[in-house]
Amino acid sequence: MSETPPQSAESTESAVRQENADFDAMTRDIAEVPAVEVIVTVAVNLMSAAAVKLGLTDEGNKYKDLDEARKLVHALAGLLDASTTEISSFHAAPLRDGLKSLQLAFREASLVPDEPGQGPGEKYTGPIYG
Repeated sequence: MSETPPQSAESTESAVRQENADFDAMTRDIAEVPAVEVIVTVAVNLMSAAAVKLGLTDEGNKYKDLDEARKLVHALAGLLDASTTEISSFHAAPLRDGLKSLQLAFREASLVPDEPGQGPGEKYTGPIYG
């Protein structure tokens, strides 16, 4: 049984109002960010997470998980493929370079390498040869 006393209706209403205010502020913040920045931020987050799962950080193999890395690299490739016409080459070129580096790192880390064209994201980028 929980030992925390039930909240009063007044305190519950206050909490809901605060959550709504926080959501409204967050919505205003997001509304001010250009789509290109959102896409690039998501791509960088996917790249960072993939690098961790590939064991490319200072911690090395501590967080290495190739199954998770495969998913992240594939999602990054799909995002970049889908947004190619939406973001300038100024933004896209370094992201594509990073993706290729992650794909090569995945190929090198795999004990049983995928066939060319079957690695993570290669559906979108074409075969990566290591």
